Amino acid sequence: MHPTNFQAPGAPTTDERRKMVEIAAYFLAEHRGFAPGEADSDWHRAEKAIDAMIADGLAGGLTHGLTRGLSSDSVHRAEVSEGIRNALKLGGGLSG
Repeated sequence: MHPTNFQAPGAPTTDERRKMVEIAAYFLAEHRGFAPGEADSDWHRAEKAIDAMIADGLAGGLTHGLTRGLSSDSVHRAEVSEGIRNALKLGGGLSG
């Protein structure tokens, strides 16, 4: 018998994960100037990155999916990554 709703110790709840995705997606939309027509893309990129971050267990994992496609400039990518981490901290989605 296998539990269907297993949650690893320290893993966010479903509600906490959704809040993290909301914050990250909002940050992505804000970063691109809230141009219309990209909300679904922002949401999917945020989900993918947050899930990778949770799987990695590291806040640094946010850079994996969220910054891809924003810019090839590594300084710009680092600034976006830092902004996302800060947005999650301010929104209560990350501790530390």
